[in-house]
Amino acid sequence: MDALSTVLEATRLRSVVYNKFPFAAPWGLDVVKDENSQFWRLVSGSCTVGSPDGRIIELAEGDLVFVPHGSAHWIADKSTSLRMPSPEFVKARRAGIEVFKGNGDVTILIAGHFEFAYQPLHPFLKDLPPIIHIKQYVTENQLLLKQVAELMLEELNNERPGSGVMLKCLSEIMFVSIIRAYLEQAVPDHGFLSALNDARISKALKLIQDSPQNDWTLESLSSEIGMSRSVFFNQFKKLLRETPLSYLTNWRIGQAQKLLLTDNSNISEIAANVGYQSEAAFNRIFKSKTGQTPAVYRRTHLLS
Repeated sequence: MDALSTVLEATRLRSVVYNKFPFAAPWGLDVVKDENSQFWRLVSGSCTVGSPDGRIIELAEGDLVFVPHGSAHWIADKSTSLRMPSPEFVKARRAGIEVFKGNGDVTILIAGHFEFAYQPLHPFLKDLPPIIHIKQYVTENQLLLKQVAELMLEELNNERPGSGVMLKCLSEIMFVSIIRAYLEQAVPDHGFLSALNDARISKALKLIQDSPQNDWTLESLSSEIGMSRSVFFNQFKKLLRETPLSYLTNWRIGQAQKLLLTDNSNISEIAANVGYQSEAAFNRIFKSKTGQTPAVYRRTHLLS
């Protein structure tokens, strides 16, 4: 499995499609900060988005905006329109109250969010910008986004047996397509996603993620990918802003967090599964990264 797929499986990507929203102008929403990544896809009409970094983005039909960190932002038919706080909008919809039913032009949007079960988030998510604007279909991945969005709209318009599962799967495909399209239009100069474009560093990430239980060293990793120890170290650190062994430790602890909550194995077995033959060493490193011992982490999170 490739490095990005392994990360998405490890963080347990989940997705929710809210609905199709027909809004008649004037309309506007102030979207409050949320712990989940959000997306808006413009099906028809036009609208404006106020980015978390202060930019104003005009969307054309087929455009999509992705807010990776769930930052506060706004979306409206135009920047001067009055905006309703998103919690009030959700409350009104749940009460069956229709809003944004004016006499102006109608805009149709599909919206939803992506969530990740395990914290802290993987560095690739933290490295993403405050907002990603994917413009309408120029590249293959943008065309895939169009096709996915059209299938979503079909399921929302015509609910059939299994529509909920279809929407969930389609939105997960949408997430990967967004990341691919982002890499096509703005390759970052550092971070996990930039490392994926370096064949040998990407291979090192795959080795670490696929086999955290191995006794990896700088020498063994660099040998596996065909680089000298020093060149590998410097290139890895340049791209990911951390050393190979630091990434290895963080990955091991992230995997241990998952296993503690999903696997009935005892702590010494989990320690071995993620590369620690000494339970005492595992306890010490786990606590330094999470603030809790493995036993306390398992107990408190299973009870919460």
